[in-house]
Amino acid sequence: MTNKLKAVVLCALLMVGVADAQISTGVKVGLITTLSGPGASLGVDIRDGFQLAVKLADGKLGGQTAEIIIADDQASPDTGRQAADRMIKQNKIDFMTGIVFSNVMLAVGPPTFQSKTFYISANSGPSQYAGEQCNSYFFSASYQNDNIHEAAGQVVTDKGYKNVAVIAPNYPAGKDAINGFKRFYKGEIASEALPALNQLNFGTEIAQLRASKADAVYIFLPGGMGINFIKQFVAAGLSKDMTLIGPGFSGDEDVIKAVGEPMLGMFNTTQWAHDMDNAANKKFVTAFEKEFGRLPTLYAAQGYDAAQLIGAAVRDSKAKLEDKSAVRKALMAAKFDSVRGSFKFNSNHFPIQNYYLRIIAKDSKGRITNRMIGAPVLKNYGDVYASSCKMSD
Repeated sequence: MTNKLKAVVLCALLMVGVADAQISTGVKVGLITTLSGPGASLGVDIRDGFQLAVKLADGKLGGQTAEIIIADDQASPDTGRQAADRMIKQNKIDFMTGIVFSNVMLAVGPPTFQSKTFYISANSGPSQYAGEQCNSYFFSASYQNDNIHEAAGQVVTDKGYKNVAVIAPNYPAGKDAINGFKRFYKGEIASEALPALNQLNFGTEIAQLRASKADAVYIFLPGGMGINFIKQFVAAGLSKDMTLIGPGFSGDEDVIKAVGEPMLGMFNTTQWAHDMDNAANKKFVTAFEKEFGRLPTLYAAQGYDAAQLIGAAVRDSKAKLEDKSAVRKALMAAKFDSVRGSFKFNSNHFPIQNYYLRIIAKDSKGRITNRMIGAPVLKNYGDVYASSCKMSD
């Protein structure tokens, strides 16, 4: 072999080595979320929470340089699936996350799982993926859809309400919400309404509530839906006779900021609160307020934890992301400090965790915000679908 040929071969080998190094270092995450329309604030918070975690880790996940590819699903299953297809085929992502709405998640799931791409949920937890359609490539860093509503049903029962109206959007998570609430609520259902997802005018539902004579109203109305409903509920004078109760999403900081004083006294249930007393949460809340000038919501906390979970999986699999078994094992171990405190994964890859009660009140700074009260409503709680999950690789 001539010296010139040896040099060419050596150069080629060095180029291969560089390519291998580039493949083995770095992690790509596809973050598909809702960034436009009535649900935009929810996706913005997930995105901001996720990106904050990456920024605090010097632009890395699990010690590897992170590339975050962001797309707006517009709360549309078709748009979400198109974005997922593009990220899987063109961007060659290692993980996917970010989806707010369960109907979008159910559309994005099949192509994601088929490509053997891990999906880490920063919000949506449809019952389908918790039970018979569970998948080894799906992990929820948030909750199963029913859980927060089950906790609310327990609270309403404990507080002695006997005749409760329920309102939730007519899509998979809305139906999970009502089913979860009814599972733990022991009284009568005064009325039940399923408005269209992202509906903003609730004249019909307000009239139905007035006629129902309910003593309390349970709402699951995310984003702009909740903001508009609460304003119309109060304007109609119903807040004088009916107690308003919701999941954390319907009584979160974005809703409080938009509605103001009428939110005072509203109870809501959640697995996280910005005043939880643990080191990881204090770091997150302080950093979020400094970065964005607002208190984080549950969505932001879930986005942050989704990034932390991915980072732990990258680190503990030694960045061998092509080894799906090793990555899955690392995800299942969930070795990171969650802002919600300790939790573990169930056999269906959904969390077993505590659920708490919050009340909206004024804090020491005079801000209208959430305050966590009492012991957990549900302690170390999983979901009712896990027994139907037959997980296989």
